[in-house]
Amino acid sequence: MGNNNVYKSLAWTLGFLLASLGVAAAEPNPFFAMCTGTRDAAHESPASQVALVKELGYAGTDILGVGGLKELLAQIDAQESRFFALYTRGNIDVGAQSWEEGLEEAMALLKGRDCVLWMPLVSKTFGLSSPAGDDAAVALLRRLADLAAANGLKIALYPHANNWMERVEDCVRVAKKVDRANVGVTFNLCHWLKVDGENMEERLVEARPHLFMVTVNGADGDGESWKELIQPLGDGSYDVGGLLKILSDLNYEGPIGLQGYGIGGDVAENLRRSMNTWRTLTAK
Repeated sequence: MGNNNVYKSLAWTLGFLLASLGVAAAEPNPFFAMCTGTRDAAHESPASQVALVKELGYAGTDILGVGGLKELLAQIDAQESRFFALYTRGNIDVGAQSWEEGLEEAMALLKGRDCVLWMPLVSKTFGLSSPAGDDAAVALLRRLADLAAANGLKIALYPHANNWMERVEDCVRVAKKVDRANVGVTFNLCHWLKVDGENMEERLVEARPHLFMVTVNGADGDGESWKELIQPLGDGSYDVGGLLKILSDLNYEGPIGLQGYGIGGDVAENLRRSMNTWRTLTAK
């Protein structure tokens, strides 16, 4: 029996035992709506956005930056939803190493929640993907990792096109050097398509020991603009089901976020269509 079948057999057995004891098993791959696709004229407030994603069946949402975090968390708790990630940028430039003002206070607010700090890293002095910036990045991240660990939080490095750390392999390289159990990586479909688009399975196999988060969306596989690379799930030519199959084969059961940056239009309709597609894909 292959390792994959062994893992699945053990997971089934554990689920059966938990159920017999009246304990609910953790949901594999909780699917959440990133805040980049939850706001429009009809959904301006955190209350309305949390209500929308819950109504449509999403596990929860995230936030960009520390502003508004307290209000969002209050709505998350009041509506019995879930908070997944605080997106917050770090600067690795020597002499200017920094993270977002207010981040330490935000970590205290997030203490005890099963969420991550989603962290892209930027630089004005180190070239894109250049290992020359690794030492500076490691120094910054070790300091931040210790603060995060004190609050029970993880850091998921976020590859972002045109940032210093723009490739998932950059994240893996840096995470290994940081060497902290609470520092891992993210695989972002749209950014991978933007900067690479090749050898997905190889990239995911390399990332798997450190993989904390994944983001997906509809996309044209040969697209270049963000309008082509970020669409509602189910639109575009790219086979997202193939990505989900690889993740399943690698026994990835962590959260998967729906990217909605720049799609525009009616967010409720976009989210509804994406959820329908998600249910179809995962049913397979």
